[in-house]
Amino acid sequence: MFDSLLTDTAGFFSGLSWEKLAEQFVYRPNVPMLFSSGMFFFLFIGFLIVYKSLKKHLVVRIIYVTIFSFYFYYKSSGLWFLLLITTATSDFFIGQKLVLTTSSAVRKLLVMISLCINLGVLAYFKYFNFLMDMGCQLIHEANVLLGNETLQQVLYEPKDIFLPVGISFFTFQSLSYIIDIYRRQLEPLYRWIDYVFYVSFFPQLVAGPIVRARDFIPQIYKEIVVTREQFGEGLFLLFCGLFKKAVISDYISLNFVDRIFDAPLLYTGVENLLGVYGYALQIYCDFSGYSDMAIGIALLLGYRFNINFDSPYQSATITEFWRRWHISLSSWLKDYLYISLGGNRKGKTRTYLNLMITMLLGGLWHGASLRFILWGAIHGVSLAIHKFMMGRFSSFKRLGSQTSPFRRIAGIAFTFHLVCFGWIFFRADSMQIAGEVLYQIFANFHPEVFIQFVAGYKGVTYLMAAGYILHFLPRRAGLAVQNIVTRSPLLIQALMLAVLIFIVIQIKSAGVQPFIYFQF
Repeated sequence: MFDSLLTDTAGFFSGLSWEKLAEQFVYRPNVPMLFSSGMFFFLFIGFLIVYKSLKKHLVVRIIYVTIFSFYFYYKSSGLWFLLLITTATSDFFIGQKLVLTTSSAVRKLLVMISLCINLGVLAYFKYFNFLMDMGCQLIHEANVLLGNETLQQVLYEPKDIFLPVGISFFTFQSLSYIIDIYRRQLEPLYRWIDYVFYVSFFPQLVAGPIVRARDFIPQIYKEIVVTREQFGEGLFLLFCGLFKKAVISDYISLNFVDRIFDAPLLYTGVENLLGVYGYALQIYCDFSGYSDMAIGIALLLGYRFNINFDSPYQSATITEFWRRWHISLSSWLKDYLYISLGGNRKGKTRTYLNLMITMLLGGLWHGASLRFILWGAIHGVSLAIHKFMMGRFSSFKRLGSQTSPFRRIAGIAFTFHLVCFGWIFFRADSMQIAGEVLYQIFANFHPEVFIQFVAGYKGVTYLMAAGYILHFLPRRAGLAVQNIVTRSPLLIQALMLAVLIFIVIQIKSAGVQPFIYFQF
């Protein structure tokens, strides 16, 4: 994917004209701006030079970064960046009103207004067609139950509604700001530009991580200092993100995983199972790769985001998995939904129900489809069962290094396959496809085909093996490599980047593949 840096830049300079220059700054729906595109890196270098010169001019720097963030979002979603400004502005004024009133009823009303605005926007752009279609089906089923079978079923024609990139992320960020003020855990911002800067900050804008206001806002007013260690860590995270996305995720997706999920019946069960394993690695490398790049770019600008992935497939229980996977979302759901529903404070039955509601809505957050709701239900039931087992058996309370090596290995294997089972519904384009994948795995396995698979998909096999080996390496191995990058001279760091670019070019696939979580 990073090869586009070379092709885009070369194409840009060859035949340079004012018309071509103007085209680079115009929104093109089929060519969104990605962290790994040539145009982004070309602009980011120029952006960084000006940014460094403004480090002692707080307000000017905030305005400068905000304008660049608007442009970055415009290149992803066109004029819908105005929606971002509108929702951010409404929450800015609601936040100010919250701190000025002492009336409990008025404060609750203001929070409800914020919820209605943010969730209303999200519901329209993301769920309108889904809800209308579900409504028509329910009406039809009700007519059948009531004996009105002569009535013609109403078929809903879906509207062509554009889904602004990252809408689920920036609405959740804005909601965290309002809720934290309501809970008196955060003081509101008093400059509009400061709040818009927080919501629109481009590294995390379109695909997360979800950055809490109370974690980020205090950093806005600190002096911008990027130490050599921070620079090296940011560069290392950029390397990791590019390698995960461009080298592993895109290759196994285009050359194997997509083929399996397009036509599962054309492949044996063992190939379908390997396709599921491939997708588990693909989505991890895709999303954690974006998070790594976002965190790395923020570090280069002097801001630190919390970690978003922590080797999730090393988890020995489903509870541990959700402490390691998409941490910004899982912690958001826990703090603002699960706890608001009562958490575990209202008895065991209510605790299990709260877990189910949280994960069902977490599934729905990912997409307007019954498949995502089923994915959420699988995780909700699994979390509830694990919670029940922890209450019944003391051995289930022990996690991580507290368990015996054999027990932990068995737990990792079980949890990984449970998560992979959920990924089938997450990835399949329909319930029929998901059923076909499961049918082939359980009824048409043919393990003897594995040798043929390895021979026919050597590149995919090597990359999948490398991806999982790297994922299961102990944390100290990653820190050791990070230290090497951090302590290397700038010339060596540039050489490392050149080697990574060369590797990407050697295994590149046609076209630039958007990040999976752009659709969420």
